[in-house]
Amino acid sequence: MHDNERAGILLINTGTPDAPRPPEVRNYLREFLSDPRILDIPALTRWALLNFIILPKRKYRSAEAYSQIWTEEGAPLLVIMGELRDKVAEQLPNAVVELGMRYGSPSLEDGVERLLEQGVDRIIAAPLFPQYSSAANGSVLEKLYRLLAVRWNVPPVSILPPFYAEAGFLDAWAAVARPYLEEFKPDHVLLSYHGLPERHVIKSDPTGAHCLRSEDCCAADVPANRHCYRKQCLRTSAWLAQRLGLSSEGYETSFQSRLGKDAWIQPETDGLIQALPKRGVKRLAVLCPAFTVDCLETIEEIGLRGKEDFLNAGGSEYLMVPSLNAHPAWVEALANLLRPI
Repeated sequence: MHDNERAGILLINTGTPDAPRPPEVRNYLREFLSDPRILDIPALTRWALLNFIILPKRKYRSAEAYSQIWTEEGAPLLVIMGELRDKVAEQLPNAVVELGMRYGSPSLEDGVERLLEQGVDRIIAAPLFPQYSSAANGSVLEKLYRLLAVRWNVPPVSILPPFYAEAGFLDAWAAVARPYLEEFKPDHVLLSYHGLPERHVIKSDPTGAHCLRSEDCCAADVPANRHCYRKQCLRTSAWLAQRLGLSSEGYETSFQSRLGKDAWIQPETDGLIQALPKRGVKRLAVLCPAFTVDCLETIEEIGLRGKEDFLNAGGSEYLMVPSLNAHPAWVEALANLLRPI
């Protein structure tokens, strides 16, 4: 950050419903799934799919899932994000730090308004998605640029880029995970990332001739896969495994949270969790390095359902390692990432 100016930092995440009830979950899912960067299909088809197929059933299933993780303070993601905001503000006393969710409350617009009301000279937007995807980072930036573009006085804005390769991010994950793994002593470690439809990965390749065209398309760093989410996830896995002392046979990368029947990037986390006991894995630890804050996809999908699936498939012990959340190592690393911007 520059001298003699007051920066406003907007910490951004996906968001959460206002309550774990079907009406609030329906509203949240409608906003989320109406995003053309999430469901990148023709608008009329998306509207029909959402209103006649997805929402009528999913609002109940998702509300039940949220009810299992909801705390007295509220949604875990929002509670932890508030703690992270306060701790980052302590590290950066000359900045103003606020929250903005891409979907739900507090919205990106709310966060921008709060920063500008406090007289910041410029805004630093920090999407807390380590690996780039159009569905996450791209959607946030498109929304943010639109919000700022309609203002008469448009504030200068800087963006925290994807940080999957940053040493501070990787070191923080290692600091969080190492004590859990040393105590648990797993037979195997699964690094689970949010999934994407294969078409999203293919669309990120400007040449249209590299991504997912061969089994080793992610092995090399070339211009065609500069924005490839899958490649970035594999890099995070390799560098994190190195820090944790995991052998190449001791861990695998997988992708979770599939939606719909289209082809998604492989392998799928739920399938692997059920298959690993048949390969002799009795003690499984799962890390989710695409998530900087624990949420429905980590606590419920991996922590609860994943454990149930693993034990039912013949596994003996299962551990979901918590995310970075507001761990001191991550607070320091994030502040260091933001300082030069």
